[in-house]
Amino acid sequence: MTTPRHVEVTDMLHIKQTMSLFRDSFRTYNFKTLTRACSTLWSNSSNGALVLYSQSTDVHENLSLEEWIEANVDLNQRNILLLCRNTPAVVIGRHQNPWQECNLSLIKRSGISLARRQSGGGTVFHDLGNLNLTFFASKKAYDRQRNLKVITGALNCLRPGLEVKATERFDIFLKGHYKITGSASRISRKSSYHHCTLLHSSDHSALSPVLHSTCQGLRSNATPSVPSPVTNLVDHEPTLTWKELLEALADQYSAEFGGSAAMNLVNPADDAAFPGLRGRSAELRGWDWIFGKTPKFSVQTLLKMTDDLSSVELCLEVKNGVIDSCKLDIPTDWLPLSLSRELRGVLEGERFCPQRTAAAFSMLLRCESHEKQDRLRRLCDAILATMG
Repeated sequence: MTTPRHVEVTDMLHIKQTMSLFRDSFRTYNFKTLTRACSTLWSNSSNGALVLYSQSTDVHENLSLEEWIEANVDLNQRNILLLCRNTPAVVIGRHQNPWQECNLSLIKRSGISLARRQSGGGTVFHDLGNLNLTFFASKKAYDRQRNLKVITGALNCLRPGLEVKATERFDIFLKGHYKITGSASRISRKSSYHHCTLLHSSDHSALSPVLHSTCQGLRSNATPSVPSPVTNLVDHEPTLTWKELLEALADQYSAEFGGSAAMNLVNPADDAAFPGLRGRSAELRGWDWIFGKTPKFSVQTLLKMTDDLSSVELCLEVKNGVIDSCKLDIPTDWLPLSLSRELRGVLEGERFCPQRTAAAFSMLLRCESHEKQDRLRRLCDAILATMG
C-alpha cells in the first residue's frame, strides 16, 4: 500500500498538473459569463435547457450550488446541466458512515476535503481529473437513463473505440469492464437532480489508500459502497482533451434537451447571484453534517495491550457521531473499577473523534501517576486507534 507521505507528495504534484489543465480549458473555451441577472436567465423559458460550468473547485461550494439550483430554479420550465471539477475530496453518500468508508487520518494528513452530499449512493474520490455532471429536471421529467445517454452519446461520437455503455445500475462502463461513471440522485416534491462522475485523468494512486477504512470492529447498517475496477478516459485515449470533452457534452445535452450548447460560467461565491449559498456551504463543512448525520453504529473489538494484559474488550454504541454508551471489560487487578468507570464516563457523551477524545483523556491522565497512569495511557491509546 502507498505510504501516507507518498500520497501527500503525489497529491500535490497532481494538483499542480491538473490546475494547469484547468486553466488551459478556460483559456481555450469561449465561455459566456453569467452576470448577476441569473434569475432572469433561468426564468426565461425561451432559452431552453442551460449548460452551466462552476468557476469554483471547492467541493462544498459546488454541492451547495447543486442544492441552491434545486431549491430556487423552476425546473418545470427548463432543464439544467451543471459541470464542475473539485480539488482532491472524498464525497460520501447521505446515508453512509465516514469511519466505515475511508481512512480519516490519511485524509486529514493529506489535506483532502471530506464531504457528505444530499443524495444517496456510494463514496467517490474527486480531483481535478474528474468531471462532475449534475442533471436538473422536474420530478416528472426525472430520467437517469436519458441523462446517461448524453454522456455515452458524447463519448461515442468523440472516440467510438472506447465502447462505453450505461448499465441498469446507472453506471457507465468502458469496454464492458472498467467503470468511468457512477451515479447518485435526489428527488424532492417538485424537482430532481442526478449527478455523475466522469473519470478523465484522475489520480488513481490516491484512490485506494484514502478509501480504505482503518477503524476496527465497526458494525453499521449504513449504506456500503460497492467497489468496481475504474479507469481514466485518457488511459485509453491519451489525446482526448478537456476542450473536446466539454464541447461534446454541451452539444449532446443541447441536442437531447434543446437550447443552446453555449456554456455559462457561474461563481458560487457570488452572493448577489446565489443568496444564502455561502451559509449553506459553511454548514456542509461542519462536523454536525459530515459526521453527525451518520446512521447509528457500534464498535466491538479487542484492544491489544501488552504482555501483562493480552487484550481488553471494548463495546461502543455511537449515535449521531456521539458515543451513546460504552462497555469495557478490564480485570480489576489490572485497573481499579473506579478508574474504569471514570474512563467510561469520559467516553460517554463525547464525539467519536480522536482529537476530541484525546483531549478528554489527557485530563483524566493528569490525575493519575506511576503504574496506573502508564496502564491508563496505553488503554487510551488503544481506544483512540479504533477511531481511525
